[in-house]
Amino acid sequence: MGQKINPHGFRVGVIMDWDSRWYARNDKVGDLIVEDYKIREYLKKTLYSAGIPKIEIERDSSKVRIFLHCSRPGVVIGKGGTEIERLRLSVEKMIGKPVALSIVEVRTPDTDAQLVAESIAAQLEKRISHRRAMKNAMGRAMKMGVKGIKVMCAGRLGGAEIARSECYHEGTIPLQTLRADIDYGFAEAATTYGRCGVKVWIYKGEVLSQTLRSTPRVMDMTKRDDHNRGERKKSFGDRPSYNNNRGGQGGFSGGQGGYNRGGQSTQGGQGGYNRGGQGTQGGYNRAPSGGYNRGPAAPAAPAAGTPKEGGNA
Repeated sequence: MGQKINPHGFRVGVIMDWDSRWYARNDKVGDLIVEDYKIREYLKKTLYSAGIPKIEIERDSSKVRIFLHCSRPGVVIGKGGTEIERLRLSVEKMIGKPVALSIVEVRTPDTDAQLVAESIAAQLEKRISHRRAMKNAMGRAMKMGVKGIKVMCAGRLGGAEIARSECYHEGTIPLQTLRADIDYGFAEAATTYGRCGVKVWIYKGEVLSQTLRSTPRVMDMTKRDDHNRGERKKSFGDRPSYNNNRGGQGGFSGGQGGYNRGGQSTQGGQGGYNRGGQGTQGGYNRAPSGGYNRGPAAPAAPAAGTPKEGGNA
C-alpha cells in the first residue's frame, strides 16, 4: 500500500512531527481541531501568493503560537511589518485568543513538494503543457540535489474528452522505508475544462537512526523456544503407552516375548531381546544357540533309541 498512503501521515511519530502540538481535555479537543483548521484555511487563502507550504500551531493555556513557513517572507511581512501585524490582529479576532506569529523562510522552494505542486498547478491554469511543466519541475529539483522525485497529474489534461493521469519520475522514491525523508505535496488547478490534481513526491535522503522515535522489535530466530512449550495433551485417538516394555519377535513364526520381556518363543527367534526369554530352536535353524546367538544355548535333542534319564532300560 505504499502508493496509496500519505507519506507525511505514514511517518508522523517516527521521523516527522505533528503540525499541531498541544494538549487539551477530551471535551475541548474537537473545538481546537476545528479552530486550527480555520486558522490554516484563512492564512493559506490570504497568503497564497507568498508560497505557504506548511503552518505549525502550538498552544498553551494563554497563547497560540503560529509558525508560518513561506518562500517569499517579504510578501508576508510587508513594508515596515504592517502586513504581518494586520494578519496577527485578524487571527486574534477570529479565535478570540492572543496570537504570536513567526515567519520561517523556505530557502529552497524547488525541493519543497507542496510548493512544486502549486507551481505546476499555476502553470496548468495558464494553459502551459502539463508535460513541460512536470519535466521542468523535475529537472530543477534534481539539480538542487534531491535523490528522487515523482510527479503525477490527473484530470482532463490538455482539454481531452476522457480524463486520465500521467506520471513521471526520476531517481528513487522508497515509499515503504520509514527512515526515508519523503516530502509530499498536493495542489489543484482550476482549468477551463475542470479541476486537475497535481501530486508530488520528493525523496531527500535517509534520516539517521538516532532521530527515530521508535525502534522495531526484532525476534531472535536462532534460538528454539522449547522452554515455554508444555506437555501435549492426550488425544482420543492416541495409542496406549506401555513404557516400551514390548518383547522381541522371533523370525519364521517365532513367538513374541510379550509386554514384560519374559515371554518364550516356541520356534526360533529371540525371547524379548534375551531379557528372560529363551529360544528352543535357533532362528533360521541356527541351533543350538538362541535366536541370532543372543540367548543361552538351547538343550540338545536326544538321539533316537537313547533311553531318557531316569527311565527304564
